[in-house]
Amino acid sequence: MKVLLDAHALLWFLAGSSQLSAKALACIQDAANTVFVSPATLWEIGIKDSLGKLTLPLPFDQLFPDRLDASNILILPILVPHLHEHRRLPFHHNDPFDRLVIAQSLVEDLTLISCDSEFAAYGVKLLW
Repeated sequence: MKVLLDAHALLWFLAGSSQLSAKALACIQDAANTVFVSPATLWEIGIKDSLGKLTLPLPFDQLFPDRLDASNILILPILVPHLHEHRRLPFHHNDPFDRLVIAQSLVEDLTLISCDSEFAAYGVKLLW
């Protein structure tokens, strides 16, 4: 299975938080799966961290890319087809970072690991 992590799923995984569902954790840890994160997610986390709206388990520059590499989490590049899909999405969700993650998930046919209930309106494959 190929999956894409939403910001909260990534952060809860890296922090070892019990807020991450057992199903999501098992999927991320399964070596048979390919796990991706979007640069948009990292950008969102960086912004929130710099504004003091987020507490990271380690400094941003220690988490990324070191912890991603250690966890076999790949960075999915943002490509032009993702931006085309982003533009076409209805506005069920107004967060531009989430909308880009949704677009990437749709274009690349990835299962999105997220507990955000608004994502289902886009027809993405969700796992939680």
